Amino acid sequence: MAGILACGAYIPRFRLGRETAGWGSPLEKAVGNFDEDSVTMAVAAAQDCLRGLDRSQVDALYFATTTPPYLEQQGSALIAEALDLRPNVFAADITNNLRGGTIALRAALDAVLAGSARQALVVAADCRMSAPRGELERSLGDGAAALLIGRDSGVAEVVASHTITEHMLDTWRTPQDTFIRSWEDRFIIEEGYQRVVPQVVSEFSQKTGVVPRDIGKVALYAPDARRHQDMARRLGFRPEQVVDPLFGKVGNTGAAFTLMLLVSALETAKPGERILAVGYGDGGDAYLFQATERVGEVRQGRRLVSRYQESRRILPTYETYTRWREVWVSEAARRPPPPVPSVSALWREKEENIRFYGSRCNACGYIQYPPQRVCTKCQAADQMTPIRLAETYGTVFTYSMDYLAGTIDTPLVLAVVNFEGGGRWLGMMTDREISEVRIGMPVELTFRKLRTVGGVHNYYWKCMPVRA
Repeated sequence: MAGILACGAYIPRFRLGRETAGWGSPLEKAVGNFDEDSVTMAVAAAQDCLRGLDRSQVDALYFATTTPPYLEQQGSALIAEALDLRPNVFAADITNNLRGGTIALRAALDAVLAGSARQALVVAADCRMSAPRGELERSLGDGAAALLIGRDSGVAEVVASHTITEHMLDTWRTPQDTFIRSWEDRFIIEEGYQRVVPQVVSEFSQKTGVVPRDIGKVALYAPDARRHQDMARRLGFRPEQVVDPLFGKVGNTGAAFTLMLLVSALETAKPGERILAVGYGDGGDAYLFQATERVGEVRQGRRLVSRYQESRRILPTYETYTRWREVWVSEAARRPPPPVPSVSALWREKEENIRFYGSRCNACGYIQYPPQRVCTKCQAADQMTPIRLAETYGTVFTYSMDYLAGTIDTPLVLAVVNFEGGGRWLGMMTDREISEVRIGMPVELTFRKLRTVGGVHNYYWKCMPVRA
């Protein structure tokens, strides 16, 4: 037996919406900040999932996305380091398929059932782009979801699954493409989505004997709101059975979409309730889960979909979003270009920069970052214990705003943060409203991208206002 032990999600803070000048739509969609991508969002969703759990028990990590930051580098390896998983964890990327999230789920279930992993973490994230102001752009959204799979039935046990694989060139993107391409709309919907999804659900029903009336909730993939509503009706599900697809609020989050709806279903599931999750992309997947008596544990200390959806801000202008995505490139700052990050230094300093470890003095208990050999308070030498600070909350001790730094997000806010329990750190602040920045402001750390120079993505931690 295998099941879901815990789940988590991440939705960026910012939205394009009715009040966004130049957006021209009453619908909202979630958009990642300029320093966010599929890797940073995956880290945030996994942190939400693993909150309060023993990470040393995680044996495998599967990362699903259609928008990896590197085409020849493993995103899952970077995510594993940022999450401070064991060095001998198995990590794999599942890319280039909208069904990547449910494919990764299958890989995790198989690994757990086969005994090669006690616990397997599935993380899916996407940050897809389409041509500006097109119909497709209004349906897409950025976000991530995470599931921890184990041999214990946990909060929900897997009952059955079914898969169809079929090549369908409906939407695609080459390495040279910035925006998603697609074929004629009627063909890709009628011969793709509207044919494959009913087929996989019908075959699943024949295989298991489970019919729509036996299902409590259905987490159903769809390219847009109209097709979602039509498909749910075709399959015979009542409106109260269908999990809110978040169109007009978040949008279709690509490889993470079905898993995000599954997480949303688990938030409100009752013990014994059956949940059907259906994915689509070069075929289709159907998974049936049954909530256990412990399903209420998923909400303990986690933000999941609902709390992230509540803590949102509307971008004032569409131009801000296009600058973040470098769709409309403005004049570069008139100063020397930044140097290419040293790959040697990135590797050498990963314990403090990626895993975010400081040190605690064994003699006086003083916490310091970056880690030191000699305590800056009592001068004791080589008496330090590593301490991870990435999940530590803090408050702003002081800050400054730099309007001349040449950053995309002017002004650059630098903050000195006092961590709860001790320790002080100087770093950048992101996802902030300038009018709200103040001394004493509660903040948390978030894994973000500092810059990309020479094809090298330089990741580090920043602080941001607490998302509560």
